[in-house]
Amino acid sequence: MKWFSRLDGIVLLVAIIFPFFLTFVYFVLLAGSPGGIQKLAYSVGKILQFALPVFWVGVVCREHWFVRRFQNRGILEGVIFGIAVSLAMLLIYFLFSFPGTALGIDSAARFEIRNKIQGFGVNNKQAFFLLAVFYSVIHSGLEEYYWRWFVFGRLRRGMSWLLAAIISSLGFTAHHVLLLGTYFGYASPLCWLGSLGVAVGGLYWAWLYKRNDSIWGVWISHGIIDAAIFTIGFIICFMSDTL
Repeated sequence: MKWFSRLDGIVLLVAIIFPFFLTFVYFVLLAGSPGGIQKLAYSVGKILQFALPVFWVGVVCREHWFVRRFQNRGILEGVIFGIAVSLAMLLIYFLFSFPGTALGIDSAARFEIRNKIQGFGVNNKQAFFLLAVFYSVIHSGLEEYYWRWFVFGRLRRGMSWLLAAIISSLGFTAHHVLLLGTYFGYASPLCWLGSLGVAVGGLYWAWLYKRNDSIWGVWISHGIIDAAIFTIGFIICFMSDTL
């Protein structure tokens, strides 16, 4: 039905915009608020975000969906991509971690990263490790289910896969711009280099998902890169500033 297709488009538009709005609220608007308020806004927002696809597909549209069993299609390729990107990020970090550079010991970015982590109550290595595990193992999968299975998958019904991949990847990138802009400043090349990297990663994962019709490879690939990001975060927050 035409009205239903239009409504589906509206839901997808909300799905694309909502993560940016959520990040703006908890990461920017509430930046000076107590950690409990930031975590509450984050938790409620994430529950709403990740519940939307299941509610819309399963309850409203009444389409059959299920969690597929583990498949190895695309996993090796995803792992190789994840490792390559992780090594590139680590190299960029060490290139920009000398005094006077964007991530040097005297940089505003290093202060902002530490301040944000502590604002969420992550004040020790154990808490940071648990956060890293959550993002690398669970949150990475939820993002792939949201951006590749739901947003990209449903956009493909009404347009070419490439256009669907571009739109979903831009949506995936938008809230990362806020994160990187807060850390490095919106005028910093690292902000836009990192954002470009996120967009390219989103396009690649959409392509990988399309070719293999499986979320496992993109999930594992995403998780590897998140683990590398938290490795860099660990170095910044808990290891010697002389590194």
